[in-house]
Amino acid sequence: MYSRREMLAQVGTGLGVVGLAGLMSDQGLLASEPAPSAPPLAPRAPHFAPRAKRIIHLYMNGGPSQVDTFDPKPALATYQGQRPASIANLRTENNTAGLRPSPFRFPRRGRSGLPISELFTEVGRHADDLCVINSMHTNIPNHEPSMFMMNTGHVQALRPSYGSWLLYGLSPENQNLPGFVVLSAGLPVNGAANWSNRFLPGIYQGCHLNLATNFNPRSVIPNLQNARLSADSQRRQLDVLQRMNALHVENHGHEAGLDARIASFEMAFRMQTAAPEAFDLTSEPASIRAMYGIENNSFAMNCLLARRLVERGVRVVQVYYGGFQPWDTHSDNDSQHRTLCRNVDRPAAALLQDLKQRGLLDDTLVIWGGEFGRTPAAQGTGRDHNHWGFSVWLAGGGIKGGIAHGSTDAFGFRAEEKRVHPHDLHATMLHLMGIDHERLTYRYSGRDHRLTDVSGTVIQEILA
Repeated sequence: MYSRREMLAQVGTGLGVVGLAGLMSDQGLLASEPAPSAPPLAPRAPHFAPRAKRIIHLYMNGGPSQVDTFDPKPALATYQGQRPASIANLRTENNTAGLRPSPFRFPRRGRSGLPISELFTEVGRHADDLCVINSMHTNIPNHEPSMFMMNTGHVQALRPSYGSWLLYGLSPENQNLPGFVVLSAGLPVNGAANWSNRFLPGIYQGCHLNLATNFNPRSVIPNLQNARLSADSQRRQLDVLQRMNALHVENHGHEAGLDARIASFEMAFRMQTAAPEAFDLTSEPASIRAMYGIENNSFAMNCLLARRLVERGVRVVQVYYGGFQPWDTHSDNDSQHRTLCRNVDRPAAALLQDLKQRGLLDDTLVIWGGEFGRTPAAQGTGRDHNHWGFSVWLAGGGIKGGIAHGSTDAFGFRAEEKRVHPHDLHATMLHLMGIDHERLTYRYSGRDHRLTDVSGTVIQEILA
């Protein structure tokens, strides 16, 4: 006689086999079988009324230069080549020389007059929707720990990502698609550890899709389609598996790992239909595809996909710009930023416009930025990593638009006024989603953990 575990191994028939159980249960076809007391993806109420229902994070991995994009510093021209005493002792990963001014103009945009680099002509049209935080700072001037800090609230690969925390706190709106999706063309620094669930149940891990242009929407997720069994055969095997699961629960109680695995298989079954439809860009009008400029621009394509996913109830979508660290401009900073910003400007602006015209921007939080900034001091023709001060911008989802929050020193090196740490940013993100960051905890290894560790303050001044 087979044990339960042996039987599961013997009937390995693809993701759809166990997945069909959830669909049959939803339709009342397995009503005699007991349901888990707390399914991993069961809807959970927020702590208070949310302003945002979903997040799109446009991640500029490598670290864009704040003094060339959103934090103008005219004093750099006055002190060009010098190292004033106020910044003389600020050290970054590499040695840097004197101050280096930005060659780019910063026209004031919108009714608010927000200064935005000429490199972002299209994003500048949305100045009145943007809250630019110019006082970000983080702990370490290296990519790996700073990426972890921005994604998980810790400098080491020890904690769940903020997307996983959000799924744990709220669960997906759409049970047919992953609640946390990561889109990129290539892997960023740290790879999958950036969207890991770590000690949270596995169902909360980000679903990474390495997409380039001209992909096939039916094969976007490998091994999704189940061509081995008919629906009737799946039904018979699932009846057996469900009865065995019920016996296991009766004898041993629920197991978080098993519940999460079954939930992931149930979702995979539903995704056989939902995912190809969500990723089919040919269903978009030509005018929308042209607005994003998706031809030969994978970032633009992923921005459009992000809109389609949140429109279908995905909670968190991260869109990484390229692979390893494209914004890491240690040399040729100016020419590289011209290219990078040109590739990002139109898609990011199109995303904001598209969300707004569909009535989605009001409850969708959009975030733009990297893991740190770059030094106003020269590193040859480039700029070094700068964790002392940098910029990110937010829009929609309960954010006050047309403002610049906080500031760096006169040269854009160090955050000074209204300093914001990633813990504060995470606390604010959770708050906008209706979650108290101090109450969202998970007991692991003998203590309660949270995304913001033991710090973090909601940035009240930027809330609409």
